[in-house]
Order: sequence, then structure tokens, then C-alpha cells
Amino acid sequence: MTKSLSCVLLFLLVGAVSYLWTGEVSAVEQSAVEPSEVDREFTLKVLPLLKEKCFGCHGSDPDDLRGDFDMRSRESLLRGGETEEPSIVPGDADESVLVQSIRWEYNEMPPKENDRLTADQIQLVERWINAGAPWPDDETRAKIVLEQRDVQLNEDGMLISTSGGLSDEWSYRRYEPESIWAFMPLQRPNIALDTLAGSDASASGNSDDKTESPIDFFINCQLTDAGLTAVGQAHPRMLVRRAYYDLIGLPPTPIQIEQFLAAWNHDPDLAWSRLVDELLESPHYGERWAQHWLDVVRYADTGGMANDYERSNAWRYRDYVINAFNDDKPYDQFIREQLAGDEIAFDETADDEITDSSLRSERIVATGFLRMGPFDTAMVAQDEARQIYRDDLVHNIGQSFLSMPMRCCKCHDHKFDPVPTRDYYRFYAALAATQPAEIPTPFSNRENTAGFEEGSKLVESLYGYAKKRVEILEKKREDAARAWYKEHGLEYKNLEDRKQDKDEDKPIRAVGLTESEQGELKVREQDVWIWNRRRERFLPMAQSVYNGPDRAQNARKLRRPENQPEKKKNWKPESFIFIGGSLSSKGEEVTPGVLSGCGLAVEGSPTSDPYALPTTISGRRLALANWIADPRNPLTARSFVNRNWQHHFGHGLVRTPNNFGVKGDSPSHPELLDWLASEFIDGGMTTKRMHRMIMMSDVYRRSAENHEPDKTATVDPDNRLLSYFHSRRLTAEEIRDSMLMVSGELNLNLGGLPARPEINMEVALEPRMIQFSLAPAYLPSPTPAERNRRSIYAYRVRGQADPFMEVMNKPGPNESCDLRDDAAVSPQAFTLINSDVVSDRSLALAIRLASQSNRREDQVALAFELTLGRKPTSDEMTRLTAYVSEMADYHADVQPTPVSYPTEITRSLVEEFTGEPFQYTEWLPVFENYVADTKPDQVDAPTRALADLCLLLFNTHEFIYVY
Repeated sequence: MTKSLSCVLLFLLVGAVSYLWTGEVSAVEQSAVEPSEVDREFTLKVLPLLKEKCFGCHGSDPDDLRGDFDMRSRESLLRGGETEEPSIVPGDADESVLVQSIRWEYNEMPPKENDRLTADQIQLVERWINAGAPWPDDETRAKIVLEQRDVQLNEDGMLISTSGGLSDEWSYRRYEPESIWAFMPLQRPNIALDTLAGSDASASGNSDDKTESPIDFFINCQLTDAGLTAVGQAHPRMLVRRAYYDLIGLPPTPIQIEQFLAAWNHDPDLAWSRLVDELLESPHYGERWAQHWLDVVRYADTGGMANDYERSNAWRYRDYVINAFNDDKPYDQFIREQLAGDEIAFDETADDEITDSSLRSERIVATGFLRMGPFDTAMVAQDEARQIYRDDLVHNIGQSFLSMPMRCCKCHDHKFDPVPTRDYYRFYAALAATQPAEIPTPFSNRENTAGFEEGSKLVESLYGYAKKRVEILEKKREDAARAWYKEHGLEYKNLEDRKQDKDEDKPIRAVGLTESEQGELKVREQDVWIWNRRRERFLPMAQSVYNGPDRAQNARKLRRPENQPEKKKNWKPESFIFIGGSLSSKGEEVTPGVLSGCGLAVEGSPTSDPYALPTTISGRRLALANWIADPRNPLTARSFVNRNWQHHFGHGLVRTPNNFGVKGDSPSHPELLDWLASEFIDGGMTTKRMHRMIMMSDVYRRSAENHEPDKTATVDPDNRLLSYFHSRRLTAEEIRDSMLMVSGELNLNLGGLPARPEINMEVALEPRMIQFSLAPAYLPSPTPAERNRRSIYAYRVRGQADPFMEVMNKPGPNESCDLRDDAAVSPQAFTLINSDVVSDRSLALAIRLASQSNRREDQVALAFELTLGRKPTSDEMTRLTAYVSEMADYHADVQPTPVSYPTEITRSLVEEFTGEPFQYTEWLPVFENYVADTKPDQVDAPTRALADLCLLLFNTHEFIYVY
């Protein structure tokens, strides 16, 4: 097979559709149409079109017909609407008001631009009217429809077999084969053997084999067809920086750059291969690539919603993901552990290795995936809270592992994809016994428990402070209550015992307390709950799930019951289709199952229901995970390799990574996507092998300089064909981590408790409402070493974003982020110039430069090498040494103001029952012995001048972008 022929390989199915369509066009355009064909075309095309576009206003509700115009029969069309003018003239489409309206020549119908009929759809209606506008009876139409159900593929598309929709019309609707590509089985393209040899060379890094890699083959084919030529290879200095950021999210040091360049000069391919391997073995690789997955699954350290309670042990799931990438854990195992790690860990029939306590802990921690969404039970009925939780799981599992968002078919059969609402609720049934809880789980030797003692002391002090205030106020109230009971000659009752007494038999609710004290007591009681919850940070527990009966839950404290009530021991969940998504509208009962549209049966399922999962309480999720992880699943491998490709090239081969459905993007290189997915499966579903194949390709190593801008602007404006490398801006985490790295401040310790970096002080101390109270202020970690860790370890509060990270487009954790927004907006420029984050890093880098040399030229040169990975040009050296001298003169006359940190803050609130304002004091103990970053008032003028140079370099495109 020649290269040009293989470049345009078409799947046989699509080719068949093209053939059928071509033959039909010539038939339908004939002026004379046989009556039986007219009946068929009306039944299969015209009537469904009228139902879709017109019946909403003119037929769905006979009691509410717009313009009194009913379109549900030929007679009503001839009768017309309130004007009593016939809407159709059988035999003459041009004179028919209906045709004039859908052409937008008379009325504009449908009235919305997005709903307008296409030219082909208008032609259908015209042809029907010109043929006499026949309207066959119900029996004839039913016969025509039934005949078509035996035809798998015709000019209208193909049928997809599913478990069935809520209507036959949905169950037997047709799809354009190219729009449901993701549901089709993987097809490994056949390409030349010499090209396949390049695949092994690319994956292994064998520099002796110069054969074109399959990746280059597929990309270059489409470039050739488009008349574009690829640019040459990027400069090795650019490549080393690209590789470091893509794989570990950190810049190379000057020494690392020079070592690579020296190796490159000796043997470029070998140097590149070794660099890729070294970076893949770095423990920081897992930190970088875990962040991509945490974006998708919505990682945060709090639960969000009204209370935003801390999920004190969520960090263990974060570290599980980091370790999984570092270990190159096979993706199918990664899936199973996150969806059913608890079922694997406690499966008595499992392999002996599961008895290892560390492995058990790891698997239980892995199911933290099922706890990542926002969740709270406050002010929500228990049944509704459970539904919200499970709906969220169904949707998140679908989009994370299958790139198939499920939310759209909760209330109805999917409007576009072959996913009936029955499948949605079968998925839901697979999770019907899943209960969220904090599960006791021993720490493994691998987990970092450093800082537990110091952190525990801080939390205990704040818990003790709140509890002491509560005790003082409660004592004052109860002393007054005792006095009231004595005065009224009654026996004293404590608060709980007197709650149900009549008003005349007990003191007022807040007896003895002022209005301010009443309000403060509520705040302090809430603080006790909050800090008591945060004490769990240091306990061997995991945010996980268990299988069991539904029971009352409070998100403040979710625990697995030690003993089930007798009546619950034989409990089994019942699952139904909720009509319209409403709990109160139970429809058909369903059993656990999977997406039938994928055509992949569940292993061990009955022949009568090939998509059924077990109905036992335990094992449902594991069976679901096995089905998702099955190498024959058409969605799973495609989804993951597309995400992998995306983070190397800026965009996936499919540019909607969370949505492979009809309304998502189609792959730019479908054969390459299937080849990558096939290779991924054949290679044991290991991620690092995919990195090697991609990064060893010529496509990845291309220059970011577009040498045909005018041509690509017309032919390929979005660079989907990859004639040049797509440069990208650093992510928020990369920007912060890089500044810390070059300034010498970055703490590279792995894993453990969340770090609390300094954030804008106004945001840190701002009043943040939670239910009935204010949340405690954000308190940074007390020392630079604790604060200045990699950003993946930063404490994430759903209700309080770090403003620096947010403005640099770090996504919020409430919705899955499949692709970071990289839009450049003016607040980013202001932030990079004015924020304390960048100013402190600039000063730290200046201190580092000053410690290395007293000579200004050396300081400027080192600043360039550390930040930009190169030496300054002679012009840059001249201008910037002069700039630093000028700024030193300026700073000699300016004395910066010292920075101070408050140890307490006064809060104001309105008391709930009285409506009166009150104040209370919040203690901020972390600032009592706080070790701040070095501030401008603590250094001399020359150092502050160097900091201005560093600030300038941090703001260059060369620092902020990867080319």
C-alpha cells in the first residue's frame, strides 16, 4: 500500500454509507416519485422532521396550538390556522404557505435561526407536497417503519442496538456513522511494515533506526494532502525546556541544559532518548501528570456547598494518583482501584497479595475518586442528597473514564448519543449500594506523615480555644437558667432536657446572654465542629466508600456503621428509572448494567441480558470497573490516549476530551487515534510507553515557529494538522513552581499533608460565609519550607480560591476540567507585576544572585540562565546592567514599609434570631511565631534593584511560555 493511499484510509462502514447516500441523492432528486416511495419518504423523513421542528408549537399539546394551527394531519394542514388559509397546496409547493414559511419568505418558521430547516430538509417538504402531500394511514406508516428496522444501514444512517429507549422512535433512530465513531470497535490501521519498525524504535529510543515512526506517518499524510510542509526540528535548547515542563512541570537548571546540549552535540537522538527516560523516572513526573488527572476528577480538600467541610484525608488520594503515575501503574488497574478498590481490598477470594496491609490501604485510598465531587447533606432531604451524590458519580465516571458525559440522559433518552435513559439508571443502580464515608485505613510506609506533630498542635490549640469559649458562654447561660428555675420553684433541667418543655416552664433560649454573646456562642459552636473535623487530618482514615443500606447521613461526619440493624441485613437496593429525573416519579425498575450502545457485553452476564452487572450488594462496582477497563471497550483507551496526546500538544486529537459524543469534536486523525489506542492496549496500558512514543516522534520535536503563516491561516488556522509545534503558556502551577525553583525556595519533598502557601492577605482574612456562621480565616503554613512546596500539594478550598492561581486560569474544583483555559487577559499582567507572590519570588531570586557574585554583569547573566535557560545577548547585558544601576540609585532614596501580620481579627455578623449585629474576635495563632518570606525592608538597595530585574524576567514571554 502506498503512503498516499494509506493516508486516506476510510473505515468500511463509512465507505458503505457514502456509497448508499450517493445512490439515494440521484433518486430523490428525480421529479417523478413513485407513490409508494412518497409514502416511505413521508413516513421516514418528512413526518419526523415536522415533529422535530413544528409540532412543539403546532401539535404536541392540542390544547395549546400557536395560531390555532394544527399540523398533525393532512386535513388540518389543508384547513390552516386562525387565518383559515390552507397551509399546503397539494401538487404545488411554491404556492404553499408552509413552504414559503420554512423558506423564510413569508412567516419565518421555525422562528429561531438555530432551528431553521436546511436546504435539503426544505427540499424534502417541497417534494412531498409536489407529489400530492399524501399522508398514509397509521397501519401503512407502521409497516414502513417496521420494514426499516431490519435495515441496519441506509441513506439515513445506521441503527445502534441498545437496551432500548423510552420510545420506539428513539430506539430505532439512525445515526451518521462518522458522528458515533467513538462507539465503533477499535480498528488498528494497517500500515507499512517498515513504518511499524519505527514504532519499536521510537518507544525504545533506539537511535540507530531512522525509520519514520507511525505517529509521523499519520501526521505527515494529512499534511501532504493539505499541501502543507512541516517545519524543521526545534533548537535543542527549546527541546530540553519543552521536555522538562511537559514531563515534570519544572524548568531545567543551567547545568542540566548544558549537559544535555553537550550530549546532543555528540548524538542528538541518543541524548533525547536518554533525557526522556530520565525525566520519566523522576519522582516529579508523577506530580506533573497527576495534576492533569486531578483536574478531570475535581480534586479538593473540602466538600464545598453550604458548609464546605474539610475532607481531612483527601490528600491521601492525591498522593495515590501521584504514585500511580510514578509507578507506571497499568491504566486498567488504575480504573479498577479507583472505582472498586474497597471491593478488591476486602474480597476474600482475591489473590494473596491483597492481604498485604499497604496494598489494602492503597486500594481503599484509591476509591477517594468516588468522593471527589462537591457534596453536603445540609438543608437537603436524605433521599435527595443520596440522589445528588449518585447522579454526580454516574456523570463523573462517564466523562472521566469513557469521555461520555452522562448528565444529559438523567431525565430522558440522550438527544444525540446512543445512550438511553435506561442505561443511565442501570449505571446508577451499579452505585445504589455505594455509601460515602471516612474509612479507618492504616498509613503505609510510603506515605509521608511528616509535620503531623506540629500541625496537630496548631489544630488542637484552635479547637481548644473555640471549645473554651463555648464552655464559658454555656456556663454563663446555664448559671442563669439555674437561677430562673430556682426563682420559679422548679427543678433545673439542662438545655437538651428542657427543649420540649412549654415556654412558660423553661427560661428563654439564650437566658443570661447578651445579644452579642448569643451570636458568638453559635460561631464558637460551629468552630468546635470545624476544628474537631480538622483533627482528623492526622488520623489513619481515608475518604472512601463502602457498600451498605441507605441510612441517615450528615456530611460533618460520615462513618461506616459497626453493626447493621437486623431489618437491614437482607437489604438489597431497588432501582428505577426516575421519570424526568424526579425521585417522586418512579418508572420502570432496572437492574445494574452498562452502556449498551458500546456493544460490549459484560463478562459472565446472561445471554438474555448481555449488559447486566451482578445484583449482589458487593461486586457491582468491580464488575462495572472491569467492563470499563476491558481492552475491547471502544471508549476507554481512546479517551486516555487522547488526554495523553493533549498534554503534549496543547489539544487532543479530539478537542473535547470529556465528550466523545455526537455533539463533541471528531478526531482530526482518526486512524492515528485508533493506532495509539491499540498500541496502548498491546503495551499493557502503561502510560510511560505512550510518552516515549510521542516524544520520540518528529512531530513532537518540531519547531514552534510557523514558516507558512499565511497558508496555514487559510488551510489549518488551528494547527490541527501539526505542521509546527503548538507553543503554550505555563499553567498556574508551573508558573509558581518555576519561580520557586529558580529562586532556590522550592521544597521538593513528596506527598503528605496539604501545604498552605501565602495567598493575598485580604482574601485570606475575608469573611467567608458558611451555613449559620463564618468559616475560620485561611492560615498559611508557618515556615517557608512548609509553604513553598509544589503547587499540587497546596490546600484546595472549594469556597476560597487562591487569587493568584485563579487569575492564571487554574480551574475551579466543582466541575471537571478537561482542558485548561489559556486565554491571556489583562488581570494576569497586573498580577505578574504587582502581586506579593511574584514580588517575594523576585526578591528571593535577587538574594540568590547577590550571594553568588558581587559583580553586576555576573548577576545579570545568572538571572538569565536561571529564568530563561540562556545567556543574555550583549545588547541585553548592556541595557539591563544599566537598568539595575538606575534602580539601585532609586532604591537608595526609598525605605520600604515593614510588613506585619495580625494575630487576631474582629469579625462582625448579624444574629440570626434577633437581627442585631454583634462582633467577636478570631484568634490567628500561626502569625505569633510566623517566619515570613524576606521582605524589601530587610535587604539593601542593590538587592532590591536586582529584584526589579528578576521581576522583569518573570514577566517575559520567554519565561511564561513553552516553545
